[in-house]
Amino acid sequence: MSKTYDKDSIESLSPLEFTRLKPGVYAGDTTYSTQLLVEILSNSIDEFRLGHGNEIDITIDKDIITVEDYGQGFLVNEIREDGKTVLEAAFSVLNTSGKYREDGTYEGTSLGSFGIGSKITTFLSHWLRVDTHRNGQSEYILFEEGVFNKREIGSTVLKNGTTVSWQPSEEFFTHTEVEIDKVKKLCQTIVCLCPGLTINLNDNGNKISYFSKEGIDDLVDIAVKNTELIKNRFHMNYEKGKNKMDMVFTYTSNYSSTIVPYVNTGLTDSGQHITQIKTTITRVFNKFFKEKGWLKEKDENLTGDDIQEGMYVVFNITAPNVAYDAQVKSRITKIDMSPFTEAFAEELEYWLYNNEKDVKGIADKAISARNARQAAKRAREAARGQVKKKEKAVKFDTKLADCYGKDRLKCEIYIVEGDSAAGNLKTARDNEFQAVLPVRGKILNTQKATLDKIQKNAEIMSMIDAFGLTIDTKTMKVTYHRDDLRYGKIIILSDADVDGSHIKNLFYTFIWNFCPDLIKEGYVFAGVPPLYKITTSKGYKYLKNDMALLKYREANKDKKYIVNRLKGLG
Repeated sequence: MSKTYDKDSIESLSPLEFTRLKPGVYAGDTTYSTQLLVEILSNSIDEFRLGHGNEIDITIDKDIITVEDYGQGFLVNEIREDGKTVLEAAFSVLNTSGKYREDGTYEGTSLGSFGIGSKITTFLSHWLRVDTHRNGQSEYILFEEGVFNKREIGSTVLKNGTTVSWQPSEEFFTHTEVEIDKVKKLCQTIVCLCPGLTINLNDNGNKISYFSKEGIDDLVDIAVKNTELIKNRFHMNYEKGKNKMDMVFTYTSNYSSTIVPYVNTGLTDSGQHITQIKTTITRVFNKFFKEKGWLKEKDENLTGDDIQEGMYVVFNITAPNVAYDAQVKSRITKIDMSPFTEAFAEELEYWLYNNEKDVKGIADKAISARNARQAAKRAREAARGQVKKKEKAVKFDTKLADCYGKDRLKCEIYIVEGDSAAGNLKTARDNEFQAVLPVRGKILNTQKATLDKIQKNAEIMSMIDAFGLTIDTKTMKVTYHRDDLRYGKIIILSDADVDGSHIKNLFYTFIWNFCPDLIKEGYVFAGVPPLYKITTSKGYKYLKNDMALLKYREANKDKKYIVNRLKGLG
């Protein structure tokens, strides 16, 4: 039966009502209340970066959190046209901020840029109290369930600054407490990005002070430990007007690259700032390698993946008018990189010329990565060429992300459904011995298919090419020789649902009907992703299926936990 809406179906909600109805829109993950602390702490960090106060105190008493800074403090008893003080509006009126405009006090470079953050904390807490001190005056305000309750004005002998305390509401958070390990890591990171700042954390009586002497270098030290390959890291401390960039990078013995990109002290995961840094590194390194003769003029340029293998980079860009796609500010949609890329290229060239011994080692590592990539490509092309020559089969393109290990029987390939699952797996894999091949949905049902029919199926031919198999028209089978087999393990990974099971069965049907020896001799494996994730106050665990969930429920009847039904491989 179809439904129609009437005039009562269309609602208009106040910012308070909307935020409390849909808390995840602004706060992101609401399993814990950690994001509320991040929003308030961001304001205190902005004060430090503006030159006001070099210390921030965080106190956690169960689920009651307090953040105190020694910044400017708010204007006291400054009444707006709507009758609210500036302090009250800053914590209750959406899109209220002093940080929007490039010509404002914060010059458009603050982490708090939407005028939303502190209001989230107000709206999603049982109560929130703010005390501010400025030039001998003080103002105190209290909110209850997001609604303004009272205000007091007075005088003070305390230094300028602001203290915010709140108690998150269990109506909006599964766990009202914060994730303390995440908070500790955040404090450590912030003091490295903001040299000279001290953060004092009092976690239920356990006191820790965070301070960094070496800035970003301290972050890199923690990350690379004993894997570093070079003696002299690249350092950049660029500042021109409102634009600043601090960067450290080094090289490790790892096979993957890591870029940790901060913008206005906030951690990001995508945007043109990352792309342009990578592009500049690739361009400058290739140019230098050719000047030194380590790459011949006739050689093709090294790819970004070749040059960045083992690279570990941390940078923090300070820039005005940065645009994000959401309040949590992880994805950047707009940033002007023109002030940074030219300066970065110049600094990088200078570093290359002054650290030639270290850079030669980087070049050797990159060229080895290039050679491994080309060898894998030749192997794929040889496999395709063999099939084409013997059987005149159609040549199919493949999205195989190969590994470069020389002992192919120690290598393994993961067959996954679609580019999305493949993307997650490529990030997590060790590309020395783990390859990934995405297929598009359900492959051909080969139970009654002829060899001629499977040769016209792109997904199956891609697998035949990748595995190193041979088509034999005499036996109407797909055969293999141990020396030609490109992987010692062929692993099918699919979602933990009915469609995923169907995809697995279609894969097994193809192998069993056309190359059963692969199964009989132990080359074919199944990955079994869990169906459920259980989250408790102590962490999380995965459960394989419905039966495992039933047993868990019976064993934990009186305990508090969250059950998430998983689908994808991520």
